[in-house]
Amino acid sequence: MKTRLFIDAAKKYFFIAGTTLLISIISGCSRNSITGRSQLSLVPESEVQALAITQYQSFLSSNKVVPATTKDAEMVQRVGHRIAEAIQKYYTEHGQPNALKNYHWEFNLVDSKEINAWCMPGGKVVVYTGILPVTQNETALAIVLGHEITHAVAGHGRERMSQQLLAQGIEVAGNVALATNTRAVNLFNQVYAPTAQVGVLLPNSRKQEYEADHYGLIFAAMAGYDPREAIPFWKRMEALGGAKPPVFLSDHPADADRIQKLEALMPGALTYYHPVSGK
Repeated sequence: MKTRLFIDAAKKYFFIAGTTLLISIISGCSRNSITGRSQLSLVPESEVQALAITQYQSFLSSNKVVPATTKDAEMVQRVGHRIAEAIQKYYTEHGQPNALKNYHWEFNLVDSKEINAWCMPGGKVVVYTGILPVTQNETALAIVLGHEITHAVAGHGRERMSQQLLAQGIEVAGNVALATNTRAVNLFNQVYAPTAQVGVLLPNSRKQEYEADHYGLIFAAMAGYDPREAIPFWKRMEALGGAKPPVFLSDHPADADRIQKLEALMPGALTYYHPVSGK
């Protein structure tokens, strides 16, 4: 009799738990206005951006920022703002002129041998000097920034964070700031950690990488940069692989067929490409 009651109670528990999980998934899904893909989104963009600002300022204060007047820093600023303007134009042309209204773009070059670059929610971007010998030119840098910024504007980090919150059973109430939830903050750091020393960056999914490549090419092309530069750049990045690949590759795993996919995307990206005179 007790066994029967236990089984009935267990069934009821798992039914309720499963139903709650399903409701959480359904209610937490939203359709991306640009990619059209349904994404799990359990955390408000505003809260993620608030955490990003704090982390970004902390990172800049503890690292050597290259003066904005130097040639390389000026290039990062120039490329970054051109990509940002292209993204705004793309969103406007697709009926979403206010989608990035809370983005306040910042582009900084940091003196570091690490081969890396990243963009946090809200448009907080850092390029490491270590990646410049690999990009080799301004156009390749545009490919990098187009890719990284796409991850941010497409909500990929927020999606990964939401997946982990759900998997770990962490509840984040809509009226509670993420900064007050220690476990949520830890997950944020795993997704957006700006330093390689953390070593626990959650990887992007194949879908997210494909989207970052796809729209990154479009945004770079719209900014006046030849998207075909992506092929030699990624070949240079892959050549740096080995037992200890660059952070940029570990956080953005390069699939064996990446070059092939980029080549397939190229005709579409080239329709957006109009060289800027005097660049």
